[in-house]
Amino acid sequence: MSTHSPSRFAVLVFTGIIFFFAFLLMLPISAADGQATPFPQALFTAVSTICVTGLAVVDMATHWSAFGDAVIFIGLQVGAIGVLTLASILGTAVTRKLGLRQKLMAASDGNSLRIHSGPVSESQAVRLGDIRGVLVTVAVSLVIIETVIALLIWPVLLLEPGYGDWWVTLRDSFYYAASAFTNTGFTPNAEGLAPFDHNLWMLICLMTAVFIGSIGFPVIFALTRWVRTRQRLSVHVKLTLSTTVILFFLGWAAIYLLEFDNTKTLAGQESWFAPFTAGFTSAMTRSGGFSTVDIASMNDSTLTVMSMLMFVGGGSASTAGGIKVTTIAVLFLAAVAEAKGVKDIQAFNRRIPNDVLRLGVAVALWGATIVAVASITLMHLTGTEFKYALFDTISAFATCGLSTGLTQSLPDAGVYLLTATMWLGRVGTVTFAAAVASSDRRQLYTLPEERIIVG
Repeated sequence: MSTHSPSRFAVLVFTGIIFFFAFLLMLPISAADGQATPFPQALFTAVSTICVTGLAVVDMATHWSAFGDAVIFIGLQVGAIGVLTLASILGTAVTRKLGLRQKLMAASDGNSLRIHSGPVSESQAVRLGDIRGVLVTVAVSLVIIETVIALLIWPVLLLEPGYGDWWVTLRDSFYYAASAFTNTGFTPNAEGLAPFDHNLWMLICLMTAVFIGSIGFPVIFALTRWVRTRQRLSVHVKLTLSTTVILFFLGWAAIYLLEFDNTKTLAGQESWFAPFTAGFTSAMTRSGGFSTVDIASMNDSTLTVMSMLMFVGGGSASTAGGIKVTTIAVLFLAAVAEAKGVKDIQAFNRRIPNDVLRLGVAVALWGATIVAVASITLMHLTGTEFKYALFDTISAFATCGLSTGLTQSLPDAGVYLLTATMWLGRVGTVTFAAAVASSDRRQLYTLPEERIIVG
């Protein structure tokens, strides 16, 4: 099955891993009080961990034991790497060579256009010949970046009064680093980021890790190769970086302008620090999940802007969620091309084929449908306001982790609903895109053309 449909293989393995981690988290040894964690809470935490979401229905800092924290830490790494990429790395380690099957599996993990019934153009963002380098980049960057970030924030935790001894601070430093790079947003201490909400060094380190994790491993691979060889950057790399930066600054400006007079958020901070908080919040909507302000106290307009940013998410084949920045970029470029009367979608002096646009439309519509259905259902189950239901649903779908506080008080039915939403957000869009891409069947005839009225 994996030979013919890597996407189905990914779904089965991904789901199996989730239930395995849920079983581990249900064990009494995983809880700090030695009691078995109920299945809904264990399953939600497992999905939130493997899908690198960051939402929680229990207190992540106090509910879990050292064993439970270790399970969650390992789950973050598995979720960040991706199932098929991990399978390819393990297969390479066992066989000591990277065969065609491993290459195809790893390639289709982050690029659904690879799953065609026929030949695939090697104008793809990542060629099959580059897969070995991408796999090395995944493994190496995961270790190096998390280690560097952990060592950079370790002194901050050491200097925090009453935090703990050197071992506790070192452990939590790696937990924070992993949570930031994987774009999860879990915090290992009960106070969360509250003790560090004005610590520029700590917050900048977390922002940097979130940004690097959100651009995607293919982009990291291309940038490291460019540093060594000055090889031309692909359109995928340029479009990912430019769209990510543009959305970050637009979000920064919008959040600050909408919240600067809100005494419950930015207006309650020093005038020199409030703009930085707005920038930090904008960066976390990439799928970071950390927050230094009360999300529920934000204006409705701000929640709407943040919901839009979370829905877009980060880069393809990254640790971030959402429909991806390249998807929204392709849709925007298509609208620009249509407005100009240009036949082809163009970016950086290259032509983007129509099958990429079709895939982008499918992913965006599939994502919007999931969010709409889940938001309405959540409103019905909890009786909450639409703005809170929409925000937490998008956060779950986009595997972001920011919350208005609704998620922590959900009934079991709501827990299961957001669990399914997280699963669909991490697996469903890619799988649906793969199904669309692989359904390109050959036919020996063309149906008669007839135009309809649009717009």
